[in-house]
Amino acid sequence: MYDTATLRNRAQSLLALKAIDRVLYATKANPNASIVQLLQAEGVGMECVSRGEIENVLAALPQLQPSNILFTPNFAPRHEYVWALQSGVQLTIDNLFVLQQWPELFRGRELFIRIDPGTGRGHHEHVRTAGQASKFGVPLAEGAQLKQLAASIGCTIIGLHAHTGSGIFDIDNWVQTAHQLAGLAAQLGTVRTLDLGGGLGVPDGADLSTLDLGKLDEALLSFKQAHPSLALWIEPGRYLVAESGVLLARVTQLKQKGDHAYLGVATGMNALIRPALYGAFHEIVNLSRLTEAHTQLYDVVGPICESGDVLGHGRQLPPSSEGDVLLIGTAGAYGHSMASHYNLRQIPDELLI
Repeated sequence: MYDTATLRNRAQSLLALKAIDRVLYATKANPNASIVQLLQAEGVGMECVSRGEIENVLAALPQLQPSNILFTPNFAPRHEYVWALQSGVQLTIDNLFVLQQWPELFRGRELFIRIDPGTGRGHHEHVRTAGQASKFGVPLAEGAQLKQLAASIGCTIIGLHAHTGSGIFDIDNWVQTAHQLAGLAAQLGTVRTLDLGGGLGVPDGADLSTLDLGKLDEALLSFKQAHPSLALWIEPGRYLVAESGVLLARVTQLKQKGDHAYLGVATGMNALIRPALYGAFHEIVNLSRLTEAHTQLYDVVGPICESGDVLGHGRQLPPSSEGDVLLIGTAGAYGHSMASHYNLRQIPDELLI
């Protein structure tokens, strides 16, 4: 279930940033058509990482011009780049290989380049998207080669993009990225836009840290004063949608093994894989027993035939019974979008309220 008021609040909080010229939504976080429509109506743009995501956005927003979509593919096949260029979306290049091997595709084109600033950040190694151990981006050290390639092909680099990871609360992350990209922009001479990526941290119940958007805005305004010719974009996904969504599931069975109590629910890692994939914490509440004392320790598990099918380890909850409804919080991002039919289990329905 998704709450429209929370979606609008998160969108408006980012659109209010004075230093940011454009806010884009990383649609991979949740491609639900109603969410895409709501965010676009608020003034948020769209960022996609596959042809399927682009087609999903255009189906939800038939009046949207493809040129207003930022497309950031990664190790995609050549035909996807051909399709994107024919469609008119703003293409981001992630690897010098495509410029070296397919130069005829990009002649006369205006391109964004994804840069690896060298240091990844985030709450888990799988969400750190910079540094040598990450597959993303052109290393900063290849700036001179990038400039030479662009000149030889006859394409123009109008934007630089960097995304270091997810679940970040340190504002220096985006300020440092801005300075690194500005240095390369000065070297290239044609750049008009710096896309600082997303990764804005979301409180998850275990760590109630909050990102100080006011301080981030202040720091980036200082940067813009020093670089008035450069527009700043951001492209968050989880920050916009995570807190708006919850996963609801009924208790199916309970099991006691020695001192270990298991509380089973009707869905699991097939509906929300983040705890298994990232070790992510999601708050869990028994909605059927909100006023009762939390006196029982449970591992909350699903019906999937995997030891990793655990939605929450060691959760203090009221003594629970079959049929109770559990709520799993901050499930609006990378829940339904990463869901699968593993074990041929049903993917949960979605409802916007």
